[in-house]
Amino acid sequence: MTAETSRPSATRFPLAVVDTPPRLFIPALRPFYDRMEPVAYALLRVAFGLTIVTHGVPKMLGTAHGSMADPMAGSTNLIGNVLGLPFGPQLALAVALLETFGGFAVALGLATRLFAPMLAVQMAAICVAIGPTYPWIDRGIEYPLMLGFVALAIAMRGGGKYSADRRLGVEL
Repeated sequence: MTAETSRPSATRFPLAVVDTPPRLFIPALRPFYDRMEPVAYALLRVAFGLTIVTHGVPKMLGTAHGSMADPMAGSTNLIGNVLGLPFGPQLALAVALLETFGGFAVALGLATRLFAPMLAVQMAAICVAIGPTYPWIDRGIEYPLMLGFVALAIAMRGGGKYSADRRLGVEL
């Protein structure tokens, strides 16, 4: 720390956070990046939310999903037998509701900071549950891992400029 500030010196910490954006190789692109950043974030949030919905709807409707003939039974088995948690069927229903309605809410940017952390915790639980049996590339542990980190980033950032949260003027 320097005597005149309470922030660490950048020379002592070469990777310290700097408040100014980096100089662009093509500076004329700055206005484009500034204008498109909230759009790109909204697209990321929508894509994430709808991806999650595709896992919840088959559980709610009792239809097949990918290689799973009965995704609700698969969730119940994972929760009760793999994780060893009580109330497997009830928790599986809660997961299905979270994936369906929480995914839609995140896609809309509605109650984003409520649902996104819940989805991040769910993805962390999936990683813990299947981690020992899902090798990195073969079965796809990277999928829930990446979704978990995206959910965490969305939880920290909130709905963003183009969201129902912003339109309503309230966020958690």
